[in-house]
Amino acid sequence: MTTRATANRNLSIRLASDAADLEAVQALRWQVFFAEMGAEAVTSAASFLDSDPYDPLCDHLLVTDTDDNGDVQVVGTYRLLRESVAARAGGFYSAGEFDIAALSGGNGELLELGRSCVLPAYRTSATIALLWRGIADYIQRHGIGLMFGCASFPGTDPMAHAPALSWLHHHHLAPAWRRPRVLEGKGVAMDLLERGSYDERRAMFALPPLIKGYLRTGATFGDGAYIDHAFNTVDVCVVMPVEAIADRYAARFSLVG
Repeated sequence: MTTRATANRNLSIRLASDAADLEAVQALRWQVFFAEMGAEAVTSAASFLDSDPYDPLCDHLLVTDTDDNGDVQVVGTYRLLRESVAARAGGFYSAGEFDIAALSGGNGELLELGRSCVLPAYRTSATIALLWRGIADYIQRHGIGLMFGCASFPGTDPMAHAPALSWLHHHHLAPAWRRPRVLEGKGVAMDLLERGSYDERRAMFALPPLIKGYLRTGATFGDGAYIDHAFNTVDVCVVMPVEAIADRYAARFSLVG
C-alpha cells in the first residue's frame, strides 16, 4: 500500500458494502497486524488477508482516502458486531478471551468493537475522529446501549506493561456488576504492581493510543489481561456504556439527542 502527503488527502467514512470492500479491509488489517505488529496466525499468512469466521457476520467501518484521479484507498477500519447478530451466530469474538456475561441485560443492544487499525501515515486526529463519527451514527441507528471490545498492548509479556496494566486496574476497573473477567488459564491479573510502587504518570503515558482514546470517552476495563500469542498482544477488555460517555465526546459525536 502507498500513502499520500497529508495535504492531498480526501478522507471519508462509510460501511463496507460489498466483497471488494471487505477484502480491502482484510488486506489493511493484515498489513497492520501481521506485517507491522508481528501476528502469526497461520490462516492468513498465505493470502495476505486477515480474515476469520466473524467477518461475514459483522459490519465494517472503513475510512477511505480518494486521490485526484478517483482512486480509493482504505486506510482505517473498525469491525462492529451487534448482540442480535452474535446471538444467531454463536456469540461474540471477545467471549474467547473474557467472560462477558456481566455485560448482558442492560438497556439497548450490545455492540462489540474489534479489529481496529489505521495505516501508520494516517494515525491522526482526523482519521480517529472519522472512525468515532461512524461509530456514533451506528449507535444511533441500532439503539446501542453499551459498547465493548478488546484493546491491545504490543507483545506477549505482561510484565513489560506492568505499570500501565496496574494503573488501569487501580483506577479504571468497571463496576463489579458490569465487569468482564479474563478466562481462567488464558491470562494474568492486571494488578501486577502494588499501588504506590510505580510512577503513575509514566504509567499513563505508556498506555497505547487507542486505550488513551477510550479513557477520554469515560471507558472502564475488565478484570485481567488476555495473552494473545497468535496476534502477539496482551489484551484488555474495554467497557463503554453509551450513557456514561464523557459529555464532551457525547456532544461532539452526537451520541445524545
